[in-house]
Amino acid sequence: MAYNMKISILISSLSTEKSSIRMRVWRAIKNNGAATLRDGVYLLPSEYADKFNQIIHEHTNENGIAHIFHTECPENLNLHAIFDKSAEYIELSKQLNDLEKQLDIAKKNEHLKQIRKIRKNLNNLIQIDYFPTSIKEKVTKELAVLEHIIARLGEIDEPQFISQSVKQYDTKSFQNMVWATRKRPWIDRLASAWLIQKFIDPSAQFIWLDSPSDCPKDATGYDFDGATFTHIDTLVTFEVLIQSFQLGNPALNKIAQIVHYLDVGGHEVPEAIGLEKVIHGLKTTILNDDQLLKLSNLIFDGLYADLLGEEHGSS
Repeated sequence: MAYNMKISILISSLSTEKSSIRMRVWRAIKNNGAATLRDGVYLLPSEYADKFNQIIHEHTNENGIAHIFHTECPENLNLHAIFDKSAEYIELSKQLNDLEKQLDIAKKNEHLKQIRKIRKNLNNLIQIDYFPTSIKEKVTKELAVLEHIIARLGEIDEPQFISQSVKQYDTKSFQNMVWATRKRPWIDRLASAWLIQKFIDPSAQFIWLDSPSDCPKDATGYDFDGATFTHIDTLVTFEVLIQSFQLGNPALNKIAQIVHYLDVGGHEVPEAIGLEKVIHGLKTTILNDDQLLKLSNLIFDGLYADLLGEEHGSS
């Protein structure tokens, strides 16, 4: 029950018989999570009543009628039952289970598209889940685990997340260093190398390891188990480096969100897919890791400059 809660009821009528218009109204109701009490009568908790605006707009444009009423929730109206999203969460969980059973390295790109679609659908569901229960957290965790598994398909010696605090360092202690990471670098390793050269150690030299066990004792390792800088808790190496050297600014933080999403999954950032396609194209055609780094640095330079411009333009 949801006693003492205010609810908003939209009563509407459309004179048109056009199916396209009625479909738009239906989609707006569904996308906003409004409950349908009967044809033309819709319900939302009052704190979300502004979500009715699109529906009212559709009615106004088509000479329809739409009125909102605000009232206390009657004791016999079980809002938790009316807005229960358990069935939708169960369906997403089923999709995750089905996808996990089909995992194949050769289909990694297809799996990435599928898991990202499920992530988008889950995010949309959470936005209209006005009375969440424990199943939301359960499915969210299932999704995060499978995202991580798919991101690691075909990758060798990927670091595991360790649980510890991020150590703080001064860039002065990391000048003219040799930095070592696994060969054939992907997003996190390339972005981290760019970050190191641009903000930490401008004279950094990089070596690419066949195996983490090949890391020289006098080199600073990153992005592998046992390295000086690697995944900690939910942070990927790029994020750990930012925190370790206190480098955060809005543009770098945005790049960190992109790198995190492309490396281990999570909430999609608009620029992520475009960057992924460009870096994937470079990695496919360029087999020399030093050359790959030089070209990817240009990509990250451009992205950083663009994000800085956006930040200055909004200030």
